[in-house]
Amino acid sequence: MSSEEHQLEGASVSATSSAAAEEHDTIVADDSGIPETWTELQFSWSGKLFSLKVADSDRHVSIVFDLKATLYSMTDVPPERQKILGLVKGKLPPEEARISDLRFSGKKFTLVGTPEGHEIKDPSQMGNLPDLINDLDVELTDAALEAYKRDRRNARKIREATEKLNVNIIFPLRSGKRLLVLDIDYTILDTKPLTTGSLPPAECARPKLHEFLEAVYPHYDICIWSQTSWIWLETKLVELQMIGSNKNYQISFVLDKTAMFKVFTVRDGKPWDHSVKALQIIWNRFPQFDASNTIHIDDLSRNFALNPGSGLKISAFKDAHTPAAMADRELEKLARYLVHITGVPDFRALRHNDWKKTLRQLPPP
Repeated sequence: MSSEEHQLEGASVSATSSAAAEEHDTIVADDSGIPETWTELQFSWSGKLFSLKVADSDRHVSIVFDLKATLYSMTDVPPERQKILGLVKGKLPPEEARISDLRFSGKKFTLVGTPEGHEIKDPSQMGNLPDLINDLDVELTDAALEAYKRDRRNARKIREATEKLNVNIIFPLRSGKRLLVLDIDYTILDTKPLTTGSLPPAECARPKLHEFLEAVYPHYDICIWSQTSWIWLETKLVELQMIGSNKNYQISFVLDKTAMFKVFTVRDGKPWDHSVKALQIIWNRFPQFDASNTIHIDDLSRNFALNPGSGLKISAFKDAHTPAAMADRELEKLARYLVHITGVPDFRALRHNDWKKTLRQLPPP
């Protein structure tokens, strides 16, 4: 039985497909003859849309408990791993809460959580983990950039990727904000100890990570784009408390490796291919963003190949927990730069390669 076909019998939450929900009367009488009304909710999880109903009149059974149980039946995500975002204002009430305790902020919400059987256990056996070896970068020469621009295949790949793009909006985009596209592996965390389990997630994060995101969030909507699988990315964002926590920032949406494609160039006189993060894919989907108000932060400049003017290369963060890594203040400096450039009407007038030079010319904070 599929998740869309599944219904909980005798419970206060039922799962249905959108079509089935339209066929059902929203007023149902139980054995006592007292009518019940139901509210239809939709939620997205792992890029898929689901529908379910909650009983408005329930006063006896824990709605939060039943909701989590239904989500478990539909997605295999255990209740203890579930992060429910956007259903109510503030933090979701405890499982003892009744329906009367909930104040829905909307009829749609996002579920974040990894299903049973998909946990990251032995990194050596996982084919979708970040690339720990191939960190070779490619020099973006003027000739190479011009070749990328002329390549009709690249334009076609952007169109194809736009058509296939499945964006899960975690937090609504805000009017008038710039867009920050942020890499994760070796940009804001040291991936190696994370995959091997040699350090807890919080100790793998680059120093001042949350302070950085809180500083830029008033000015930028934040997109995380990683060259990894969604399961890996989702799990680590939760463990790093970047999603589902009470920080003073929100991640608007996340893109994984499925939104990337390969381009071809020459390295040391030999053909060489690598994947890229083409910002035009985002701009096609969200036309309020373009090269004038988007900046992409990554430790690999090769990811900027199709939009070099919007890219800012940051030094790679490795060897977490060593004295040198703990003294790293790259994100602290980057936050100052990102806030500073919000005074520039059009980012195309900037040279992000000179960002540290620009910082040195600013007055002390």
